Amino acid sequence: MSEVVNKTKLAKETTGVLASLTTGQKNEALLAMAEALRREAPAIIAANKEDLERGHLSGTPESMLDRLALDVGRINSIAEGLQQIAVLPDPIGDTLETIERPNGLGIQKLRVPLGVIGIIYEARPNVTVDAAGLCLKTGNAVVLRGGSSALSSNRKIVEVLHQALAGTSMPKNALQLIEDPNRSSVDEMLKLNGLLDVIIPRGGSSLIQNVVLNATVPVIETGAGICHTYLDASALPEMAQNISLNAKAQRPSVCNAMETLLVHRDFAKEYLLSLAEAFREVKVELRGCQETIFYVPWALPATLEDYATEYNDYILNIKIVSDLDEAMQHIAQYGTKHSECIVTEDPDNASRFLQEVDAAAVYHNASTRFTDGFEFGFGAEIGISTQKLHARGPMGLPALTSTKYKIYGTGQIRG
Repeated sequence: MSEVVNKTKLAKETTGVLASLTTGQKNEALLAMAEALRREAPAIIAANKEDLERGHLSGTPESMLDRLALDVGRINSIAEGLQQIAVLPDPIGDTLETIERPNGLGIQKLRVPLGVIGIIYEARPNVTVDAAGLCLKTGNAVVLRGGSSALSSNRKIVEVLHQALAGTSMPKNALQLIEDPNRSSVDEMLKLNGLLDVIIPRGGSSLIQNVVLNATVPVIETGAGICHTYLDASALPEMAQNISLNAKAQRPSVCNAMETLLVHRDFAKEYLLSLAEAFREVKVELRGCQETIFYVPWALPATLEDYATEYNDYILNIKIVSDLDEAMQHIAQYGTKHSECIVTEDPDNASRFLQEVDAAAVYHNASTRFTDGFEFGFGAEIGISTQKLHARGPMGLPALTSTKYKIYGTGQIRG
């Protein structure tokens, strides 16, 4: 029996126990996990160092190494995410609807766990903890398959979490890590109908498309983040600069970072050069349309391929547009329905943008970097869904549930 099948079966065997745990028991397990992460931070950092050294030797870009790196501050933040999940309301068992039928049948619609969730992700060891916390809080078993670049980190993290769970009512086998680094382990997970109830991919577009196109297990699609910020003619210059710099350069390796800046022609005439200089100060390479290059001579020409690229790096496209309609048309063509922003003092333009742009998160005068479960108050997130069925946007606890109907009768039969 392969590692994938064996560990998924072990996870599935725990679903009955998980369904019977109280909210208090689940919260106790989460708090124990958070405490263990903080206590074992030095060991986790040492394991993470192994991954970083391999990454440096293999030429991994610095922006991707940043996604991989762990330090005491990041581990504390990850542990805090678990603590936040613990204090959030437990959706399992919530009554969503009560129906009384004329024949006397009583019907209740309740939230229940999805079952066994497979998470396939890349070089983000924080996802290991976020996914475990959210799944366990909602009574789901979870099978994790992280990227090979983070294998040492993930192995140590799961070892620490298992040690923490051993002292709680939560069965440690509810959390499984697939350590096989070969592509075949991913392919095997995609076909585990009957063992996995759903798969959630987190990572670049190639990973996501592989899962979506090849899985026979149901998939919740998390999308790549080609995110835009549109600076309208009435945008306040200081606000526009602060939001734009934050959206691109605060952490460019994440999916909610901006990849293309759309600028109204009137705003560009007055402020684009100074904004470009601010980007140059933080080492962002600029690529732009011909009109952009007129104002910013050091910008490189942007191609159609550039506009369709999620860089995850210190590279930014700039395109000058004539009005809101042209900006929204560009977003409709190149966006991935993730996060889109308008900076404007025009309430009508803001209203149109928020209403008409088709994305999981649309912003008025705020950075796209806020599309995040932690920032939305969910404690953590399992991913950011860009599809429209089941869940959309940052997926917190309710997104990891399904429903069940309980029907109470007094001997009714159907005629």
